[in-house]
Amino acid sequence: MQFFLDFEKPLVELEQKISELKSYSTHTVDFTSEVRKLEKKANKLRDEIFSNLSRWQRTQLARHINRPFTLDFIENIFTDWFEVHGDRNFRDDPALVCGFARIDGRPCCVIGHQKGRDTKEKVYRNFGMPNPEGYRKALRVMQMAEQFKMPIFTFVDTPGAFPGIGAEERGQAEAIARNLREMAALTVPVIVTVTGEGGSGGALAIAVGNRVLMMEYSVYAVISPEGCAAILWSDGAKGPQAAEALKLTAADIQSLGNVIDDVIPEPVGGAHNDHIAAAEQVKTVLLKHLNELEKLSGEELIEQRYQKFRAMSCVQE
Repeated sequence: MQFFLDFEKPLVELEQKISELKSYSTHTVDFTSEVRKLEKKANKLRDEIFSNLSRWQRTQLARHINRPFTLDFIENIFTDWFEVHGDRNFRDDPALVCGFARIDGRPCCVIGHQKGRDTKEKVYRNFGMPNPEGYRKALRVMQMAEQFKMPIFTFVDTPGAFPGIGAEERGQAEAIARNLREMAALTVPVIVTVTGEGGSGGALAIAVGNRVLMMEYSVYAVISPEGCAAILWSDGAKGPQAAEALKLTAADIQSLGNVIDDVIPEPVGGAHNDHIAAAEQVKTVLLKHLNELEKLSGEELIEQRYQKFRAMSCVQE
């Protein structure tokens, strides 16, 4: 599915011209020199566009429909994937995928939000917004991982937990709160990666980790820009203005000092342009942090996680 954002249009049009010239080239008509000139121009334009993105444009990239989702990362990073379904209480929640796999031959647990690309899949995955049973399924799988001493990798990409009446009736807030408490006490390494949107408690419910990472064009905030704008100015259309105020980009979050541990670089133009290259970058950083955390005992992991989240706020007098 071809999809591009408004600020990507000049670059897409230039790349289309390059593609057309290449297709027209034959042994009698050679457009090589013209193609090289246009490719040089495209590279310069790409650098200009992506070095001057606003916070709202970065938010749009984080939501890009072609951006890799959890199952894409599983396909390109892990092997022997086995998905687990259901919370043993109500039903399965397709908005959260949970299961077991191997990373470089090492058994591990993988959990992540899953959005959809076409209308049918978006509805099936509930736009990546989990219900309580999704969080309870995730906790069930995390507890299994702890029992078998497997590290846990979570991939965050959700606008937030589903706010429907049914979700509230089944205990949405309680499910999120329980996950926060139980994740804090896990005796195995927990590595969290914000791959797209990290929205409020819906993200945090699988994001209490020893390491919290963000991809270069991901965002992480207590509320979406549109939601913030609707509250502050009673106008959701002021999302771009709210995004600037929220300071929700990876660079903004890293500048706070204690919230995230690493920013994972993406391929030029964003992860949606090259899933495989993006996954390779993510895998390299995941393994680096896993190797560091595997040296700690269960008690040390709990203490490190506790101190990490305690250090996220301070009192200035």
